[in-house]
Amino acid sequence: MSVSRTSLLSRLAPGSAARVALAGGIALSSVVLLSGTASAHVGVQPQGEAQKGGYATVNVKVPNERDNASTIKVEVNFPADHPLASVMPQPVPGWTPVVTKAKLAKPLELHGKKITEAVTKVTWTASGSKIGPGQFQQFPLSLGRLPEDTDQLVIKAIQTYDNNEVVRWIEEPKEGAAEPQNPAPVLKLSAASDDHHGGGSAADGKAEDKKDGAAEDKAGHDEKAGDTAHAEAADSASSDTTARVLGIVGILVGIAGVAFGVLAGRRRSA
Repeated sequence: MSVSRTSLLSRLAPGSAARVALAGGIALSSVVLLSGTASAHVGVQPQGEAQKGGYATVNVKVPNERDNASTIKVEVNFPADHPLASVMPQPVPGWTPVVTKAKLAKPLELHGKKITEAVTKVTWTASGSKIGPGQFQQFPLSLGRLPEDTDQLVIKAIQTYDNNEVVRWIEEPKEGAAEPQNPAPVLKLSAASDDHHGGGSAADGKAEDKKDGAAEDKAGHDEKAGDTAHAEAADSASSDTTARVLGIVGILVGIAGVAFGVLAGRRRSA
C-alpha cells in the first residue's frame, strides 16, 4: 500500500519536518562554503627558506579560476614600507616580464653601496602563451635583500583575463580573522640563523672566502714549487761546474804524464 509524501510527513513527530529541512539547508550551505574555500588563489612560496636579511627565490603561483576565460596578464606589487633593491624575474616561455622601479626617499645600503631606487612591481604579459581553464603557471623571482624588521611581506597581485575581467588579490589577511574573498599573497620570513645571517649573501661570502683561500693555497704551492725548482736548478748547475773542473784537471794530469814520459825517454837515450 502506497503512502503519499504528505501523509508521511504528517505522521512524523512534531518538529521532525522542520529538522529535516534544517539539515538539508545545513548540507547545502556546507557544499557552498567548501566550494568557496577550495578555490585556488594567487600565492607566493619560497624555494627553501626566505631568511630575514638574506636573499630568496620565490614562485608566484597563478591559477586560472575561470571556466570560460584565460589569464593573459599578472602583476605583483611590493610593499613600499619594506623596499627591495633587487628583484629579478626568471624567464618564462610565452611571457614578457617588465620590472618597474621608483626613487627611494631614504637610500638603502647593499654590499657597501647606496641604492637610491627600489622595485615597486613586476608585470608579466602573455606573448604567445596563456593560463587556460583548469591550469596554473609559476613565475619565479629572485628577491633581496629581504628586510630584517618584519615577519612577512604582503605582495599584492592583479590578475587579468582575456575577457577583460580583472581580479585584484589585494586584501591583507588578518591573524585570527576569516580569510578575505581576494587575499593578497603573503611571503613568510624566517629568522636568520647565526651561521647564515644574510641568507644568500652569507653563502656568497663563504664562497668568496673559499675561493680566496684556494687562491692563497695555490699561490703558496706555486711559490714552494718555484723554490724547489730553483734549488734543483742550482744543484744541477753546481754539479755541472764540478764535473767540468774535474775533467779539466784530468786532462792537465794526462798532459803532464805524457810530457814526463817523453823527458824520461830522452834521458835514457843520452
